Amino acid sequence: MSDTPRTAPLGAARPLSEQYDTALLDLDGVVYAGGDAIAYAVDSLAAARETGMKLAYVTNNALRTPETVARHLTDLGIPTEAGEVVNSAQAVARLIADQVPTGARVLVVGGEGLRVALRERGLVPVESADEDPAAVAQGYGGPDMPWGRLAEAAYAVARGVPWFASNTDLTIPSGRGVAPGNGAAVEVVRIATGADPQVAGKPLPPMHRETVLRTGADRPLVVGDRLDTDIEGAFNGGVDSLLVLTGVTGPAELLAAAPAHRPTFVDADLRGLLTGQPAVEAQEQGFRCGDVHARVVAGEIVVEGDGNPLDGLRALCGAVWSAAGAGRTELDTRKALARLGW
Repeated sequence: MSDTPRTAPLGAARPLSEQYDTALLDLDGVVYAGGDAIAYAVDSLAAARETGMKLAYVTNNALRTPETVARHLTDLGIPTEAGEVVNSAQAVARLIADQVPTGARVLVVGGEGLRVALRERGLVPVESADEDPAAVAQGYGGPDMPWGRLAEAAYAVARGVPWFASNTDLTIPSGRGVAPGNGAAVEVVRIATGADPQVAGKPLPPMHRETVLRTGADRPLVVGDRLDTDIEGAFNGGVDSLLVLTGVTGPAELLAAAPAHRPTFVDADLRGLLTGQPAVEAQEQGFRCGDVHARVVAGEIVVEGDGNPLDGLRALCGAVWSAAGAGRTELDTRKALARLGW
């Protein structure tokens, strides 16, 4: 991946499932939302697997074990083995195991997935700051995690115990909307102690390392719905990415993306794995994708042509990202998006 900031999504002549050997798929907002499969996910993943693409499910959610996640996906109609699931609990457990002795006690603030991952690394989960832990491991504990668990973390961290967080996602998608994520709980401990944790999950390198070690991917494609975790994680790992618009990120957020948050490809949903991607062509004035042309003139976005709204969004990405690179960052994208039906 080039260090030059991306000025437009790329095109692809062949289906992505044929160009990349492994899809590293986020779960919440990509494959399912609130436990239910997102439209087209089941059939698209089955078709991608039939082309020879390996599927791996990479999630910052540390609550559930890989076995539980695999059963859930299988129940949704996506046959999955536990070894195809990589979570931030596994990444943070490896990070801790690299720094404390085998058999060390670790105070767990989170769910069963975190406990299982720690045991896998030869560490002993404990429940109290008074049990002389060598580290504190904090991961998403679900909506019913008791407030007292955060207090235990704060007591230990305030005494100088090394603190590790599976991830710092402030929000998590659910079937009812956007809910607080592990990052919100991390902020509670941070406020109480003034300390900062070591973080393992996306978009940071420990999660990418864990994923590569467990999947053996040679030409991976990161597939996600979040710019600040999935897409930035791909950027940090030097691999390509596909943003799907089925979760947290919407068109306005995509247009406002910082260079490290700009995906290689953009599509509506997981059907994008099965197709090529239309070219986004830089022209003398602006960018064209399909029948839509977008450019920035005197600080205003001009959209011409009536085409596929998704092609229009890709062209807009080119126009807006290029303008941002030229120092014009205060563009109002609302009218342009409305003009395209977004």
